[in-house]
Amino acid sequence: MFVLVATFAVTALLPGDAASVVLGEQATDEQVATVRHQLGLDQPLLDRFGNWLSGLVTGDLGRSLVTGAPVADEIVRRFAVTAALAGVTLLVLVPLALVVGVVCGLREGSRIDRVLTAVTLFLHSIPEFVLGLLLVAGFAVHTGLLPATAAGTDPAARPEVLVLPVIVLVARQLCDVARQLRIGIAEQTRGPVAEHLRLLGLPERTVVLRHLLPAAAAPAVQQLARAVEGLLTGTVIVESLFAITGLGTGFVEAVQNRDIPQVQGYVLVFAGVVVLGNLAADLVAHRLTPRRELVTW
Repeated sequence: MFVLVATFAVTALLPGDAASVVLGEQATDEQVATVRHQLGLDQPLLDRFGNWLSGLVTGDLGRSLVTGAPVADEIVRRFAVTAALAGVTLLVLVPLALVVGVVCGLREGSRIDRVLTAVTLFLHSIPEFVLGLLLVAGFAVHTGLLPATAAGTDPAARPEVLVLPVIVLVARQLCDVARQLRIGIAEQTRGPVAEHLRLLGLPERTVVLRHLLPAAAAPAVQQLARAVEGLLTGTVIVESLFAITGLGTGFVEAVQNRDIPQVQGYVLVFAGVVVLGNLAADLVAHRLTPRRELVTW
């Protein structure tokens, strides 16, 4: 309930309204007042909040004040695009972070650890728009190997338009996830459990993959959840740079148009992603965390 109240209150504080956007700067005060009445923007805030809540109960997010289309349909369409981008990114990010984190953790302080850590940290420090522009200049403008943007194309029909955005997103998230995994692996490798398992004669691969990796993965899972949340709710720069019609660009357009129902719908989706992502990460981390059971005789 707090999320609902906060969402409505924040959107109500936005300066201007959709009537001014629809009519443009040349509209008279009378014309703006007429459109505001038609859109229901002149109703008291409590009445508008009550109407919005009653629609949410039935799953109705309302209609766009600018286009008149159902908000839910627009969000579902854009969510599919963002989810596809996030899914491809995770398919690359997870195995790459596993390899980098495990290798660096097992060889802590070695040359390969320092090199991989420096490379991932360097990629993480580059702003997304700078890295995106460099990739566009190198792979699209000068060589023509990849398309520069996804404008006017369907990512499902031309998946190559997602290559450059995925590289930017992976470069941004790889350092955090791999670093958490590296720390966990390094701690587990020096611990008594690893020493005991090796004394039992277990192969090193079994020790690492079956025992050390699950115990060390809990912090990395938490960080991966933050990455998923960022991929679904915080890709505004990447989507804008590569002209991807996802949730990020849709939210920005809704705010610019003062399209309150759309803004409220996007905020609810973002809040739901954060809550569900944190819940799933906590459950997985709890399952992976080693526990000792006390037996009462």
